[in-house]
Order: sequence, then C-alpha cells, then structure tokens
Amino acid sequence: MREQVGPGGVTYAPVAAGYFESRGLRRHAGVASLWALGVGAVISGDFSGWNFGLGVGGFGGMLLATLVIMVMYLGLTFSLAEMSPALPHTGGAYSFARATMGPWGGFFTGLAENVEFVLTPTVVVFFISTYMGAIFDTPGWAMPLWWLGFYAAFLALNIWGVELSFRVTLVVTLLALAVLALFWISALPHFRWDLALNIPPAPGQTAFLPFGLGGVLAALPFAVWFFLAIEQLPLAAEESHDPQRDMPRGILAGMATLVVTAFLTLVLTAGIGGGAAEMGQSAEPILDGFRAIYGSDLARLLALAAVIGLVASFHTILFAFGRQIYSLSRAGYFPRALSLTHPTRKTPVAALLAGSALGLAIMLMVWLAVGEAGATTIIGTTLLNMAVFGAMLSYLMQAIAFIRLRLKRPDIARPYRSPLGIPGAVATATIALLTLAWQVQDPAYRAAVLPVAGWIAVGMAYFALRGRHRLVLSPEEAFAMRSGGGA
Repeated sequence: MREQVGPGGVTYAPVAAGYFESRGLRRHAGVASLWALGVGAVISGDFSGWNFGLGVGGFGGMLLATLVIMVMYLGLTFSLAEMSPALPHTGGAYSFARATMGPWGGFFTGLAENVEFVLTPTVVVFFISTYMGAIFDTPGWAMPLWWLGFYAAFLALNIWGVELSFRVTLVVTLLALAVLALFWISALPHFRWDLALNIPPAPGQTAFLPFGLGGVLAALPFAVWFFLAIEQLPLAAEESHDPQRDMPRGILAGMATLVVTAFLTLVLTAGIGGGAAEMGQSAEPILDGFRAIYGSDLARLLALAAVIGLVASFHTILFAFGRQIYSLSRAGYFPRALSLTHPTRKTPVAALLAGSALGLAIMLMVWLAVGEAGATTIIGTTLLNMAVFGAMLSYLMQAIAFIRLRLKRPDIARPYRSPLGIPGAVATATIALLTLAWQVQDPAYRAAVLPVAGWIAVGMAYFALRGRHRLVLSPEEAFAMRSGGGA
C-alpha cells in the first residue's frame, strides 16, 4: 500500500503484511451478552457515587436531576441504537464522529471518551476498596492493595478470552441486580418520607428542594452516575455475532433496566437510615442501608454481596477501555503497538495493560501526593467528575455525529431507526452542554475540568505535530473515506 492523503491534512501510512491479522478480535456476543455488558458497566453507579448528589441537591434536586439526565441518555441510546448497526466497528464514539466530522473530530471524541473509560474504573475500584475495607476492617493504608488486587484479577479475566469475559459479565450483572432487588424489598417497609426530606433547607427554599434550582444543576454530574458507560456497547460491535440486529436490542433493553434501577435506588436509599442528610455523605450507601435495616453483623455479609455490583462495572469498563484504546491504536491515533491482540485468545492485551497501568498510576500518584484522607476526596469526587466531564464531551460529539449522519447520509443502510430522531439527539446535546456549563463555572467542579481539558489539548497537539501523518486505513477509517471522508 502506498501513502495516501486523507481529509483534514492527514496521511495514511502503509503497514506491514499481517498488520490486521495480528489485531484480530473474536465474535461471541448475542443480545443477552450485550444487555449484560451495558447494564454491568453502569450498575456500580447504583451502589456508590450517585448519592453525593443528595448532599448538593437534596432529595428533590437529585430526583429532578435524574429525570433530566434520563432524558439525555434516552436520546443518546436511541441515537446509538441507530448508528451502531449502521457503522458496526469497534471504534464506537470515535467511529461515529470520524465518519461525520473528519479525523480531527474523530480523535477529539476519542480522547474525551478515553478520559471517561480510563478514569471510571479508578473510581469504581476506589468504592470497591471502601466496601471491602469496611467489611474486613482493613486499615486505611491498605487501600492501594485492594486496588492492585482487583486490577490484576479482572485484567487477567479480560485477557483470558472474550467468551469467559462475557460469561463473567452476565453472571455478575445478574447477581448485582439480585442484590439490588433484595435491598429494595428490604428497604420498602422502613422507608420514610421525612428521612428523604431531612436536609435543612437554605433560607427561602423548601424541604423538597433545600438548595433550590441551583441544587438541581449541582446534582446533574452525580445523576450521570446512574447511567454512565451504557454508551460503551458499540465498542463490542466486532465481537457481536450480528451487530445489525443485536446491538439496538441490547442497548435499549439495557437502558430500560437502568431507568428502573436508578429511581428505585434513589428513592429507597434516601428514605432509610440517616436519610438524605447522611446518605449524601456516604462512600457506601447500600452498605449503610443494609446496616440500618439488618444491623452491622448481617450487613457485613450483605455488603460483601453488594460488592458484586461494583465488580460488575469494574470488569465491564475494563473491557470498554481495552476496545476503545485498541480501536484508536489500530487506526494510528495512539501508538500502533497498543492494538496488538493475544495471538490465540484474540483479546486486546496491549490496550488492556496500558489502560490499567495508566489508571493505577493516577490513583497511586494521588495517594502518595495527598495521603489517605486527601485521596478519598480526590478519587471519590474529583476523578468522578473528570470522568463525567469527558463523558459529556463525548455525548455532545456523538449527538452532533447522529444529526450530521442523518442530514449528510440519508441513504446509508440503517437496520434500526431512532423514533426520537434528530430531536432526541438535540435533547442529548443540550443537556450535555448544560452539565458541561455547570462544571466549568462551579469552582468545586473546575478542579476536574482543567486536567481533562489539558489531556485533550496535549493529545490534539500531538496529533497536529505527528499523529496525523501516521494513520492507518482501519475499518473505521476506510468506512469514513468511502462515505466522503467525514470532512
């Protein structure tokens, strides 16, 4: 292959024979596996993280924020249900943006999603270690050992093979839902509205909205935690037996499941134990809920089961960043060596190792720099908000990609068409922009925004100076070139 010039001043370099053969994936997933992948990636959000929204918005603020974010994700998932079978490549968000906004837009979107998928498991494993430390009474200094142990175990599972990975995903997702169902059933007789509304209102505000409409805006990033990472499903396109048929079914069934779990968890958690005032500060709200219902001794056993929900998300998001880094690397945006797959198991071993090493390095640097107490705040909230900021950027770009694909390529084969159409994508983009605007203007969130902006700026500078001359005609790039280059 000769060097080929593409849109936006990029160059496609020739690659050695066997390049794509050494970067092959294996098809395995059906509808059930895709549903489990989507739900499993998100389900940890029901166990920890979302509840900090109670502290900044009160019960009513968090409830309204969750309704707003649900609308955003409905628009996003219906858009993805249309785009993913039409562009069935592992690239996901990067692939959609590349086909409609050229290589610059594609890489920008890929960088934003990369922030989300690398940082989200760091937050999840932090919550896992918090639960495990509370269950086994391990000292605070031992938390990094929990991180290392869980990364090592689930990295090995993801490398072992796609068949095992999807089986584990299905099992742990079903177990996590069973634990949540047990919690809901147990909490219902103990639920009290006065506990859900026990945050003292600010002057002029009400018990339902103790911080007013500003509390609703402040709770938006935490409400995202109920649905964050459902969008990873298109990354499994090249490992699905029939992505044109199964991808829309899997992602929409997953979203329906998550809507139910979000509202049951929010309402019932806020109205038990110490109520919204205490649950809004808890690092392990489901464990605290079990404690309030069953007492400390039995709660330990139930909390060990609750860790399954966090494990489900941790395992599936490792899957996601492995495929996301793999796709950008295979196309030459990231160093090409990161897209090498295992010679027999056909899993993206290099990408999985790189993403895990980066996530762990960030956590350990924070731990060493600020100590145990400071790390709890930074990892549990700042890194969470960094992941949300990266996600909002990628959602905005994916919504724009959907609109442009509808307008520029009405002729493209679409096995599924979103009933929400362009208005659904506009709603997604509008709410994503609203969440971004709040994060940028609020000093509490700005500490998360600046590092993400810096990472994307460095990535785009690298692309401008060097990366754009080292691209490869991967499936995502070849499709975009055939469809007009996306320029």
